[in-house]
Amino acid sequence: MAKILMAFSTVSEGFEALTAHHEVIFPPRGRDFTQEEIAERIGDCDVLCSVFDIPIGRDLIDKGRSLKLIANYAVGYNNIDVAYAASKGIVVTNTPRAVIEPTADLALALLLSCTRRIAEWDRLFRRDGANVERGRLCRLGVNLYGKTLGVLGFGNIGAAVARRCQAFGMNVLYNKRTRLSEVEEKALGVTFAKKDDLIRQADVVTLHTPLTPETRHLIGAAELAAMKPTAILINTARGAVVDEQALVQALQEKRIAAAGLDVFENNDVPSPELFTMDNVSLTPHVGTQTYDSRVDMVHELCDNVLGFLQGDRPISRVN
Repeated sequence: MAKILMAFSTVSEGFEALTAHHEVIFPPRGRDFTQEEIAERIGDCDVLCSVFDIPIGRDLIDKGRSLKLIANYAVGYNNIDVAYAASKGIVVTNTPRAVIEPTADLALALLLSCTRRIAEWDRLFRRDGANVERGRLCRLGVNLYGKTLGVLGFGNIGAAVARRCQAFGMNVLYNKRTRLSEVEEKALGVTFAKKDDLIRQADVVTLHTPLTPETRHLIGAAELAAMKPTAILINTARGAVVDEQALVQALQEKRIAAAGLDVFENNDVPSPELFTMDNVSLTPHVGTQTYDSRVDMVHELCDNVLGFLQGDRPISRVN
């Protein structure tokens, strides 16, 4: 029997396979363990289950004298010092499958909010009621049909967004480090483009890359200047993939048309200027904020833990 420390609170459904065979320490219902509480409990635990907004640094890792696995409840794992964990022989896993569809749904929702100005209309309608200004040429949106989507980071989520946008009649350009085969491109109905070409040609640029030293500020002043003035930027990846101050300036100066943002550069706290802009739709890092995805993530997390402990199934290992 392994001892498992659950650092965070989530739905209760889905843990049955884990609790039936192992000792699982849960935090008080409705809140996460603090860093101090994790440090107090981690000493003799075999597994630590973490989440993207709980930092797992060297100090905590060193306190885990028996620690063999850190299972992250997220697709991203930049909250964990993965290299240091590996140096201590500790495996790190994530939950990449369960997050695909809900995050893609949110990316599409942000895109629709930008193209049809849904958040802007909602604010005005609530404020002005029946007197809201709605003349025939007032706050015109744009159609998706026939437009070009540019996907930077064509992994599982990027591909899921592409499928949704193809259903709206959009053409899809994609960019990733390793190009798909011609057979795969034809089957998916997508076209490879170099990053600079994609940025210039796309009516919508959607970001789906992890945050690494190479992708930090992947979209900066130069890229924003190269985009169409009618283009829309969607970011449901990580905030620092975009130079946020450069984006604020581009939006203020109307060098791009709009942005739909779920993530932000400064610890997911948006720049104050973004709150004042009608051409920006904002959500507070809620890409997986559905009940279904929370349960699916629990199942994937437990599969990783049980697969690691029992060696009877594949795990989503990141180191």
